[in-house]
Amino acid sequence: MKDNDSAIATAGIAVSTPDAHAAGDPGTAKTATAKGTGTPKAATTAPGTHVGRGMLLAALGVAAFSLTFPATAWGLEGMGPWTVVMLRSVLATVPAGAALLALRVRPPERRHWAGIAVVAGGVVLGFPLLTTLALETSTTSHAAVVVGLLPLTTAACSAVRTGARPSRTFWIASLVGAVVVIGFAVQQSGGVPNRSDLLLFAALLVCAAGYTEGGRLARHMPGWQVIGWALVLALPVTVAGAALALSAEPLELTARSVAGVLWLAVGSQFLGMVAWYRGMAVIGISRASQLQLAQPLLTLLWSVLLLGERLPPAAPAAALAVLVCIAVTQRTRG
Repeated sequence: MKDNDSAIATAGIAVSTPDAHAAGDPGTAKTATAKGTGTPKAATTAPGTHVGRGMLLAALGVAAFSLTFPATAWGLEGMGPWTVVMLRSVLATVPAGAALLALRVRPPERRHWAGIAVVAGGVVLGFPLLTTLALETSTTSHAAVVVGLLPLTTAACSAVRTGARPSRTFWIASLVGAVVVIGFAVQQSGGVPNRSDLLLFAALLVCAAGYTEGGRLARHMPGWQVIGWALVLALPVTVAGAALALSAEPLELTARSVAGVLWLAVGSQFLGMVAWYRGMAVIGISRASQLQLAQPLLTLLWSVLLLGERLPPAAPAAALAVLVCIAVTQRTRG
């Protein structure tokens, strides 16, 4: 997807706003014509407003995702990894499916189902399962390494899938930011490659594919419908998996384990994805993905507050370097 993902479509003398058309939100297009002339007027909402809204939504998604690893650690205190993964997806399907039914949303067109399957395999099943298995033997701070690499991987996947060509400055700033985040996370956690690292790198790849397809689909339908249909598509697998996991793995419910799984379901799996895909539809996959450079540092902060981990002294310097890289990437255009 190119950075100017939004598009203008005309039908007769109607002109839809870029934001409404890009996301597929019904009822949000604003049309106007010059009185008596039939000449379309410019859209009433400034382009900068759309970009600002897209940035905010993508940032909210990142904030929700930053709690995923600490919440997973909480869930693992009272449940097995397969139970955590399958339950979070089943529970997330409840509000998503209810919204689809309540609003009588029609199923996507046939041509969109392959992309929805990629979203389901990447962000509903693949990433949660691989990272949860990794967190059995890895700390949340070490797992943040994968998040540091995710922006670059997502941008690369987008370039291959959609033909986007970010500028050289964009790639340099992204690479510097990723190196800063990876170096920071690896330094404070030891960074010795092991089985957990292999699981995290595999999670990185499937998540990037899911983000890319989700961002592309969000041009044709609202972001909440993208993740909603992906959850529904995966439901037969997650329900069967939850039943098997609950019968095979030990279960000792605690307040923290329940809170962790509930956040994973509602915050990370549904609401976070809604905001994230909507933001990507407005500002583009490559630019939105760079906001995730801040996610590892947010995860480390939550790890201190929620898990009692000690924050390294280098955190302020790393945070400043990441913010500079984000500022550079957001000022470049592919």
